[in-house]
Amino acid sequence: MTTSNVQLPLDTVAIQKLLPHRYPFLLVDRVTEFEPHKRLLAYKNVTSNEEFFNGHFPGNPVMPGVLVLEAMAQAGGILTQLSHEASTEGKLFYLVKIDGAKFSRMVVPGDRLELEVVIKRVIRNMALYACSARVDGEQVACAEILCAEVKA
Repeated sequence: MTTSNVQLPLDTVAIQKLLPHRYPFLLVDRVTEFEPHKRLLAYKNVTSNEEFFNGHFPGNPVMPGVLVLEAMAQAGGILTQLSHEASTEGKLFYLVKIDGAKFSRMVVPGDRLELEVVIKRVIRNMALYACSARVDGEQVACAEILCAEVKA
């Protein structure tokens, strides 16, 4: 997929062509905005039947913070994949580092987790993203996330 033929919004079928993740670990449902080599806006619908709610926490379900971070990293991977003019087939992007992670509100069933990632810097085979997660316009988490590309 090249930057010239990206048709928004991207649904889960299109997202699965860009990421290796699958249920229950695919944490991005839709991409709604995309600026090549700059920024992406996506979301995840958080539903009560998510696997992680079975144990986190019974009677008081809360989306684990590490999964909010993972959702932001996946959105970053989508941004990088969409931004490459050449095929990225056979390449995977791995989470390398998280800096400055902050959580300001819990994410619960019924929330629509909006994920915004902005490329801050690209260094060889790595990309540094400024990430933010929001629910109803209110920031719930933020972090700088570094991902590296490796051949599969």
